[in-house]
Amino acid sequence: MGVGRFGVQGRSRGRRRTGAMAAVSALGLTAALGGCGLTGGSDDVTLRLVAADYGDSESNGSQKYWDKLVTAYEAEHPGVTVDVTVYSWNDVDAKVKKMVDAGKAPDMAQIGAYADYAAQGLLYRADDLLSIPVQADFVAQFADAGRVRDVQYGIPFASSTRLLFYNKTLFEKAGISAPTTWKELAADAEALKAQGVKTPYALPLGAEEAQAETMQWLLSGGGGYTDSDLGTYSIDSSENVATLDWLKDNLVGKDLTGPVAPGELNRADAFAAFAAGDVGMLNGHPSLMQMAKKKGVKFGMVPMPGIDGPSKVSMGVADWMMAFKENGHADEVGDFLDFVYDKQNVLDFSREYDLLPVTNSASTVMTAAKQDADLKPFLERLPLSELYPVGRTSWAEVSADIKKRIGSTVTSGGSPSAILGGLQSTATRAESAE
Repeated sequence: MGVGRFGVQGRSRGRRRTGAMAAVSALGLTAALGGCGLTGGSDDVTLRLVAADYGDSESNGSQKYWDKLVTAYEAEHPGVTVDVTVYSWNDVDAKVKKMVDAGKAPDMAQIGAYADYAAQGLLYRADDLLSIPVQADFVAQFADAGRVRDVQYGIPFASSTRLLFYNKTLFEKAGISAPTTWKELAADAEALKAQGVKTPYALPLGAEEAQAETMQWLLSGGGGYTDSDLGTYSIDSSENVATLDWLKDNLVGKDLTGPVAPGELNRADAFAAFAAGDVGMLNGHPSLMQMAKKKGVKFGMVPMPGIDGPSKVSMGVADWMMAFKENGHADEVGDFLDFVYDKQNVLDFSREYDLLPVTNSASTVMTAAKQDADLKPFLERLPLSELYPVGRTSWAEVSADIKKRIGSTVTSGGSPSAILGGLQSTATRAESAE
């Protein structure tokens, strides 16, 4: 994998301590991301990577992906061994934290958040590791989201965005079409309810991923978690209050969100219900396509409706790669990561797990390729996506509080204004502690 992929090319590594040059074969047989002979006859190096599992079964677990990639890399880089350990998403962040706390940080970690480690001074800067072409290839908003105080430490690894999924069969029976505005969405939900649909619109504000569903709705209402101009939290903005008031009054209050209270409904359960044919509409990411197809559900996908038309901004999510300084090995780590972000490797990973690539080169290929036609609507929304404020160390605390409290905003006795005000206080307090 990767032999001769880029033809003949050489690159200066002068910004690294050793100033090593990537070895180049005149025949272009070993030029895939350069780096052959980087160890220069020094002692063999073993790099440790801890990664998250994106597979949904033993047959497509991420360990298999990494094993194949590492085998290809090691074949071209004698003297460098890469040891990859994959954990489930339920465990991987805690596993890495335990290693770091014990003074045994891995060389690299591919997990959900990086800001705390960057704030502690534990991570290499991205430009200490990656070649300039690789850095320049990242989709801009993901590279920007990897910054803490204007320095990039988080290296985007995989991404996703959201679209509104709707059950075509249920819509046809109700004689309705996909909504483009909130008013149309509410009317469609009413029509679906009249046809006996169990959950016209699934609103998962449960603890699993409430911050995602909430952000998608806030963005569609012209708000969000932060003020893009001021760079501060704006959780209790008038736009956000109005959005949650609308949800409470027009969907939840009219019994259009199903038998499970939104604050108790998790994303996984909502997805499963859609795949079972019990949900008319919900916000979903690419993995829901495969779930629905396997169950024979005919579905359509459209941009999230907004107040006056399709939302101009979609919620984006990225997972992160980072490199710890504890063990050194900046040159070897950087060279391996250049290989990881080779266009074909990014394509292979994205296609295996129905994820969106974080590089422009892979996005361009997938947008045009017939085999990726299902993902095209997501790829088209990707440049319009906004991410969580992951570069703030305060975000972990704020996100946890949102998961805990946001579901109560849409209950019959809930007060969006009061609860968002409390969340804003949490954010302000957490910000001041940074």
